Amino acid sequence: MSQQGASPARQGDDWWGELYDGTTPDTGPARTPDSLDDRFASARNAVTERPRPPDHPADPAVSPDHVGSGPPTYDPEPTALPPADPDAPDGLVPDTVLDGARYGPCTLRAVSQRGDSARYRGEPRRDALLTARFGTGERALVLVAMATGARAVPGAHLAAAEACRGIARAVGRSHRRLAEDIRAARRGDLKSGLHRLADRALGGLRASAGTEAPVAGLRCLLLPADPDCRVRVFFGVGDGGLFRLRDGTWQDIEPRLTADDTAPGAPPGDDRTASRAGAPRPGPPDPRPPREPFRFRASVARPGDVLVLCTAGLADPLRDTEALRARLARRWSGGSPPGLAAFLADARVRVKGYADDRTAAAVWEA
Repeated sequence: MSQQGASPARQGDDWWGELYDGTTPDTGPARTPDSLDDRFASARNAVTERPRPPDHPADPAVSPDHVGSGPPTYDPEPTALPPADPDAPDGLVPDTVLDGARYGPCTLRAVSQRGDSARYRGEPRRDALLTARFGTGERALVLVAMATGARAVPGAHLAAAEACRGIARAVGRSHRRLAEDIRAARRGDLKSGLHRLADRALGGLRASAGTEAPVAGLRCLLLPADPDCRVRVFFGVGDGGLFRLRDGTWQDIEPRLTADDTAPGAPPGDDRTASRAGAPRPGPPDPRPPREPFRFRASVARPGDVLVLCTAGLADPLRDTEALRARLARRWSGGSPPGLAAFLADARVRVKGYADDRTAAAVWEA
């Protein structure tokens, strides 16, 4: 039978064979090696030999995960899981939580992650993070709350989580008044009102624990959704940091404590406050320990600012380590806010000697 009468299948087989036949002049022996090893070598060379523009910031996926003279003692990734109680699965907390949002001119990124030491020992993350929006539209109010459970308190991670939930309940019920006070810049009303809310939230925790000693530290940000309002409000108690990155330079704007902030007694607005304003009232000394110092700051943001609130796990190395400040300044200045994954990579850059939990919230101003 002639070639013309060959079946279509046979024609296809012949075409396929001729195409990959090494004797066909059009193909012949391969001009370049094509084994798996050759392909890997080609890809490796393409990556390593490509020049990087001198002003291009380092990609966190190829740059080291630490700064300083050497790597930290512990592994950078989680190892042991915390012990689990089969009758209390609600007490389990994940190694890392990540969140973000954008309202008006500000973009929020927030993360809480277990420290290297807790990961190695199989201990739960004592830091807690909560982000919430109350209200709708331009009258909405965004709350970022972070807490650290005291080391000596059993179930410290549960106390931290409850501190965040407690302040969220209090702020949520008062969010309309708080949003109005922020827009009207009523600093005095805000400070006294938020002081009472924080005292109630933490006081309930102390009562549950049966102690007057601090159970958890609590640090919060209030961000109005109104695009015309640039006021950002910080309040809370306990260790940590409040920083502002402006024009590529870090500013430590943690509020300084006054005598009233550290005085013993009950929250503002009780008889003790009234007695300080008028004639002193004689009476027995207060048996209660000094109340936890309350910190408050209301600041006006500028376009290009980055406001960073964090627990001590990040605040301490950020204050002490120039290399960390410089790296985060390069990453977070003069551009668009990072995505969630990039923010996580930035926030977890480690420093030898600092192995506590890290919780941070950063707000980029457009």
